Amino acid sequence: MSTRRMREEETVTNVETDGGAEPRSLARRALLGGAALSLAACAATPKPEATARAARTQEAGEKLADDELLFMSATRLAALIRSGRVSATEAVTAYYRRIDAVNPRLNAVVQFCRERAYAEAAACDAMAAKGQFKGALHGVPMTIKDSFDTEGVISTGGTQGRAFFVPPKDATAVARLRAQGAILLGKTNTPEFTLGGISGLGTTANILYGMSRNPYDPTRSTSGSTGGGGAIVAAGGAAFDFGSDFGGSIRGPAHANGIAGIKPTTGRVPRTGHIVDYGGVFDSYQQVGPLARRVEDLITIVPLVAGPDFIDAAIQPMIWPDPRRVELSRLRVAYYFDLADDAAQPTPEMRATVQSCVDYLARLGCPVRRSRPPDAVAIQALSTRLREGDGNAWQKRLVEKYHTTVPGPNRRFDYPLIETAEFTRLLEARDAWRSRMMAWVKDFDLIVCPAALGPAPKIGDRSAEGLRGASFTSTYNIAGYPSGVVRAGTSPEGMPLGVMLTAQPWREDLVLAAMLSIEAEFGGWQPPPS
Repeated sequence: MSTRRMREEETVTNVETDGGAEPRSLARRALLGGAALSLAACAATPKPEATARAARTQEAGEKLADDELLFMSATRLAALIRSGRVSATEAVTAYYRRIDAVNPRLNAVVQFCRERAYAEAAACDAMAAKGQFKGALHGVPMTIKDSFDTEGVISTGGTQGRAFFVPPKDATAVARLRAQGAILLGKTNTPEFTLGGISGLGTTANILYGMSRNPYDPTRSTSGSTGGGGAIVAAGGAAFDFGSDFGGSIRGPAHANGIAGIKPTTGRVPRTGHIVDYGGVFDSYQQVGPLARRVEDLITIVPLVAGPDFIDAAIQPMIWPDPRRVELSRLRVAYYFDLADDAAQPTPEMRATVQSCVDYLARLGCPVRRSRPPDAVAIQALSTRLREGDGNAWQKRLVEKYHTTVPGPNRRFDYPLIETAEFTRLLEARDAWRSRMMAWVKDFDLIVCPAALGPAPKIGDRSAEGLRGASFTSTYNIAGYPSGVVRAGTSPEGMPLGVMLTAQPWREDLVLAAMLSIEAEFGGWQPPPS
């Protein structure tokens, strides 16, 4: 490790902060009460009207209106702050104003740190006045999923035992984002431990903060478990959010809320400081990554948080290939609409969205072939048996670790125990499936499929529960492959439809390049109703 990198790591793990948390009454929400790098070279991405106005305003040197600040990409906002056209204080003020307007309806942001955010914005502005900048995200406001430790700010992970827990330091990824100049506005809602919400709701919810709602239709789900982050980013209340994905918890909310999100390769980004962090039988399932309105922000953010922290032992010092250098026309594409002939089927509109993306890639020159991953339904069933095979003792240990005396109503510890010999056989079968996956994926550079069966369902709709092969995302948690979701269509109800793009391990560049191109062709994120 170079001396320079060691100094950078020291900076990351010793970020100083001012102020403290702004505690919030836990009774405020009843459970059912509701409510870096400039990528200018990638200019093909279409901008919403507000962003186009912002571009014209920048040229004229005029002050930007709130909606112009709020709906541009984080990458563009960072460039404007660096140029002096926008101050960090202006950005923080605009985002808090937006949160105050939309959050009572969405219940997406559950903790705030306003005093500290304004102090950090003022410090960023003072540095900028001297031509000094912390990093690629200097002055950019963000939110963080409440499952990550945030120094000085209550971090519950959605569990009662941590209702007033204030961490002494940031999670590794949070520290790295703050070291690059990002300013934390607050924490976003998550189910308890990020591991399943409250039965019957079907949206991000916990007993501390209640449930979150979709900005396109408050009667609909945000998905989970980064549902609060997905909702507030889609609504323009944060430049980006940072979440985690154990079985689809970044990609599901990206789909449901019409934004972009990526689960990096297992081993790319440290999980240190996340409520379900590293190690154990399911270590490979969990990855952490960003959600944003525009794909260019994912390209900016992931390399900033990647690489070993010398705590999470699974993280590798892998190179970061530049997505802007990918020749899309050379990619060999596999696509599918379902996980088996007898599996759950997507809606016609979801199917058409995937087909449109495949046809677009074919027009670019990509060879495309319809092909499914092997035994995708069977491996999901096997994985469920593994998760429950110890009677759910691994989740019970989390409850005990955080002194939770009132676990969420979904938490069970009475699953039938599997004999040790059967448990180890299942582990061997899982690894054998991973080998079959590698044999299948070697013939493809990019995999295209639905992000879900259809649009975000109504809160309380249980019609999809228990359907065979209903989850498209978990396959790539078990495999550990990089996988992202970007909006590419709209349902008849006016809800976003996302397409999922996946590649071989360590090839996030292929995923992001394809996401960026599909976003440019089909429009990507669209503003929700006011």
